[in-house]
Amino acid sequence: MCLIHKGATLALFLALTMVVNGVFGRFIVEKSSVTILNPLAMRSKHDAAIANFGVPNYGGYIIGSVVYAGKGAYGCDSFDKTFKPKFPRPTILIIDRGECYFALKVWNGQQSGAAAVLVADNVDEPLITMDSPEESKEADDFIEKLNIPSALIDFSFANTIKQALKKGEEIVLKIDWSESLPHPDERVEYELWTNTNDECGARCDEQMNFVKNFKGHAQILEKGGYSLFTPHYITWFCPKDYVSSNQCKSQCINQGRYCAPDPEQDFGDGYDGKDIVFENLRQLCVHKVAKESNRSWVWWDYVTDFHIRCSMKEKKYSKECAERVVESLGLPLDKIKKCIGDPEANVENEVLKSEQSLQVGQGDRGDVTILPTLIINNAQYRGKLERNAVLKAICSGFKERTEPGICLSGDIETNECLEANGGCWQDKKSNVTACKDTFRGRVCECPVVNGVQYKGDGYTSCEPYGPARCSINQGGCWSETKKGLTYSACSNSEASGCRCPQGFKRDGLKCEDIDECKEQSACQCDGCKCKNNWGSFECKCSGNRLYMKEQDTCIERSGSRVGWFLTFVILAAVASICVGGYVFYKYRLRSYMDSEIMAIMSQYMPLESQNTNDPMTGESQQQQLRLTSAA
Repeated sequence: MCLIHKGATLALFLALTMVVNGVFGRFIVEKSSVTILNPLAMRSKHDAAIANFGVPNYGGYIIGSVVYAGKGAYGCDSFDKTFKPKFPRPTILIIDRGECYFALKVWNGQQSGAAAVLVADNVDEPLITMDSPEESKEADDFIEKLNIPSALIDFSFANTIKQALKKGEEIVLKIDWSESLPHPDERVEYELWTNTNDECGARCDEQMNFVKNFKGHAQILEKGGYSLFTPHYITWFCPKDYVSSNQCKSQCINQGRYCAPDPEQDFGDGYDGKDIVFENLRQLCVHKVAKESNRSWVWWDYVTDFHIRCSMKEKKYSKECAERVVESLGLPLDKIKKCIGDPEANVENEVLKSEQSLQVGQGDRGDVTILPTLIINNAQYRGKLERNAVLKAICSGFKERTEPGICLSGDIETNECLEANGGCWQDKKSNVTACKDTFRGRVCECPVVNGVQYKGDGYTSCEPYGPARCSINQGGCWSETKKGLTYSACSNSEASGCRCPQGFKRDGLKCEDIDECKEQSACQCDGCKCKNNWGSFECKCSGNRLYMKEQDTCIERSGSRVGWFLTFVILAAVASICVGGYVFYKYRLRSYMDSEIMAIMSQYMPLESQNTNDPMTGESQQQQLRLTSAA
């Protein structure tokens, strides 16, 4: 990593400052822990400053035996040998500080078989961060090849280890990065501080290659809601005394408020610093506008396409080219122009003003002074900017058991459940296990299978619980089939436990047939013959008698004929009563209706005692009444 144009010698930009409102810069040393495991008398825990190169094992740890390179062996040249400890463990090599680049020492240690390198400080001082060389073509050859972790340990701790090794002690250390990054919840928030200059050498190439290679991972994480990514860009401001100078006018926008160094470090040739600031602002606005439409991941597409289509090296780095890229991605150009505002106006730009404020460290995070800088959950990432290394660091920022599937691939973590089932409970018969692989290791937790919850400690026992538990391997209870008959000690009517069914005995995990005949627990009636079956028994009575199992007794079969006769007699009697009742009911109803009709007719016609005839027909009213009644 490097400061933006650390090698710039222009007096003007030596005057430019990142200090905002008089706040002094603050650099935070990111740390891992180093624990002495052996010998027990030396057991203790210490801090180590994580190097800003190589691949720290974020979320994990390494246990290895210590080997000292030797006094005066600074690791500036190849060791021409392989360092091996007495016991078959990974080698943790200690090399003294001094004489050459930190990264070169670690590179030579890696070439000599070291799994990790600890650089021993040579002065008694607070820990510092080991950085990679500044713009060294020689270093560029090996920096990208560094694949092991390294850290700086303090003078006192290093001497303690050296003295113990001198006495012949076997020193075993555990270097732990599991708490180097915060991991509070199920979403990781990370930010990348970068710039759009592609003419700053190997470091610019590194950050651009990272963006192109990491784009796929970043978009998967963001589209799934697993991460929140924010791009940032460093800017300086021009001192008041220089605002009217040609240098400030060519390197700054908005009247000296937001500046960047000249990309070629030559004010009279090529692109100016203000071109860099203008494109930085455009990329910030691309992310802002895309985020408003819930497409924040389009930023990765824009930056990648802009680098390919509008390269500074090919003299295509321009506003017109950038706008063509914006339109090709379906982004609203008018909104992006509105966000950018007028770069020539003597006013604050709210987007860039916010960026300058964010450069200043907040909480446990230091000031951003190095490009590129990656911040994960408000802690600065240390190590090389490489796709898998960064993905591993991001995955360590998830709360355990909430990491997405992309974090559990074999490329970046080891599935600890594959070896001895991680020491967790397992039912091999039903292929159910309590081991759950996580990025940080594994957890033993009773699972839920097909809607059935298992309960237990996850290490030695897990039992299915609740309804439908018997659908999975009979709930862990005994079950057996013989001659087409199946018996099980599991019952869905009970939430847990196993109980042998009727005809069997033992604890339910194992059941065996009860021999009712041998134990004389059934078929004990006079003249009965007992035969044991698997899960039951047969009992036969002598003669023509019938066995009643519930009463364990025999009854005469002839008794059944009497029963049938009595049943017939009763049914016949009931039928007779029903028929008689119907006849009686019908007769009574007819008589009642006749009397009612006669009572009604008597109110309108003379009765028989009056003996009057109809003058028209000569018939008596009595006769008419009878006819009417008969009708």
